[in-house]
Amino acid sequence: MPLTIALDAAGGDYAPAEPVRGAVQAIQEYGLRVLLVGPTAEVEAELARQGVRGQARAAIEVVPADETIGIAEHPAAAVRSKRNSPPVVAARLVKEGQAAGFVSAGSTGVAMASALFVLGRIPGVERPALATIFPTASGRCLLLDVGANADCRPLYLAQFAIMGSLYGERVLGVANPRVGLLNIGEEETKGSQVAQEAHRLIKGLGLNFVGNVEGKDVPAGMADVVVSDGFAGNVALKMAEGMAMLAFDLLKKEVGGSLRTRLGGLLLRPAFRGVMRRLDYEEYGGAPLLGVNGVAIVAHGRSRARAIRSALRVAKQSAEADLARLIEDGVRSVADA
Repeated sequence: MPLTIALDAAGGDYAPAEPVRGAVQAIQEYGLRVLLVGPTAEVEAELARQGVRGQARAAIEVVPADETIGIAEHPAAAVRSKRNSPPVVAARLVKEGQAAGFVSAGSTGVAMASALFVLGRIPGVERPALATIFPTASGRCLLLDVGANADCRPLYLAQFAIMGSLYGERVLGVANPRVGLLNIGEEETKGSQVAQEAHRLIKGLGLNFVGNVEGKDVPAGMADVVVSDGFAGNVALKMAEGMAMLAFDLLKKEVGGSLRTRLGGLLLRPAFRGVMRRLDYEEYGGAPLLGVNGVAIVAHGRSRARAIRSALRVAKQSAEADLARLIEDGVRSVADA
């Protein structure tokens, strides 16, 4: 029986065309069954326009969800009042057992509020954390939190370490992942009181804790899982994205400056493409919201079909790993210790 994932077909800058296209790609590549959640007429029209038929069409079911949440609306209030909006309906499908997880490329706040309001937190988890893949010199690492919790207590950060370590091992396939705490220095006494207490708690969890890591250590690949509060994590992520864009823009200008550099650029084009692939968020799919009682994947608002396909793959991997139960067991074992 194919695994079923619910997909917000109305979420993102290119909906419903790209979610539909991404769903078809995921069905063909991963053998999924996909519930396309959104305005029925629009989704059906898009399926017809793309000529989706045969096995791909048989693996798709359109689930009606006609309410729209505007960009200016408060996510929590809108989710509570508009229960027939696509992300809320997608989360409800998970809650009711009709889907193993859900994916949305719509508003991050709305997707997170839908997961929290409908699925709730895993027992024992104080705060869910939004995690994302961060490319490094040695491959990749998992950075969490990147925006769900601007203010954190030490216990939250300790639980993020547990959840991140489990995700790194069971979904990303990293054996005994190295866990680091994002801080302003390597010494245990560095940083705020919250950071120092979090360091003490994480050190006693029995994880492969490598201690504090500075901002420069993250892209260097010093840890497989990097723990942070949502404020610093989001700033670090956005700064890195901006610096990558700046570096490539400057490189393009320099390469195009003369005939000699243009010829050199042609020779280096395969290398540039390889670097771009490693930095491309579409390859990594969406960000899992760890700590909610089910699988919830938040994709980038600019997601095209390839990114949607990757996000569906991440949802599949998380569901197959039974991640929510692993996290519940992990948090409970620490509480009982």
